[in-house]
Amino acid sequence: MSKILKVDKPSVYSSWVGQSDSNELISVINFSEVSPVRYSLNNYGVYGLFLQGEEEGIDLVYGAGRYDYSEGTLICVAPGQIGGKEDTGELIHLSGWAVLFHPDILQGTGLEKEIKNFSYFDYRINEALHMTSEERDMIVSLIRQLDNELKNEPDAIQNRIVVGFINLLLRYAQRFYNRQFVSRSVQNNDILSRFERLLKDYFDQEKQLKHGVPTVQYCSEQLNMSASYLSDVIKKTTGETANHYIKQYLIQLAKNRLVAGMNSSEVAYSLGFDYPQHFARTFKRITGETPSQYRENRLSR
Repeated sequence: MSKILKVDKPSVYSSWVGQSDSNELISVINFSEVSPVRYSLNNYGVYGLFLQGEEEGIDLVYGAGRYDYSEGTLICVAPGQIGGKEDTGELIHLSGWAVLFHPDILQGTGLEKEIKNFSYFDYRINEALHMTSEERDMIVSLIRQLDNELKNEPDAIQNRIVVGFINLLLRYAQRFYNRQFVSRSVQNNDILSRFERLLKDYFDQEKQLKHGVPTVQYCSEQLNMSASYLSDVIKKTTGETANHYIKQYLIQLAKNRLVAGMNSSEVAYSLGFDYPQHFARTFKRITGETPSQYRENRLSR
């Protein structure tokens, strides 16, 4: 089975390449300062932007496809996706940059909801952004400014400034993608991608209010495959069970609703749980906090 690094927070990847971070919700990595580094096949629980330096093309796996990762290339990843290259012990010298940030840093900002509209985070589009030298210079300039800000002493508005830089990076990437792609077709045959889309549509259409929390059996039937086959595929590609993947998806929805003002019982019923106690136990098992504790801790910041 593939060795998978679970990047559930930015510091996990930073530690992998030998860097320590001052902010637990975001990491900026200058690969030229930490190289050589080992490859890693990553299961992302964070958003990430990876900018290739001057190295020759690197063959990276992403979902069911591969990226042509060459100079001036930007790869964008989102929570729940798989990307990278399996660790074989080989060391490689890199000169690009990486920005990784946890979804929690966006809570309470306009970007929290809007980030879903940046379609280039959808790994079904298995083409990276190939930038001109001018476009790359713009992205590097923003990353350097973000890096400098993170080196300042934290204060009451630093997170807002940081989110502002993230916002600029994403919007420039969107502009450059619009330049690159006049038209494109989205491949919809990747099982993990279809599984994620199924979950999103399920809650967007509020099916949970009638049918409850989605099960692995339900998902497998909708994807026209057996539950055992779906479970094997999800386990192989993410390193976790299909059932746990569904719960992680639920927990992220729950976090958003708790911060938006719902209490634990309201969130439980809105997500399709029959009993609030069941939701509370699931939430604490995955996050280490009760729903009430999570809400109070975030609102007190």
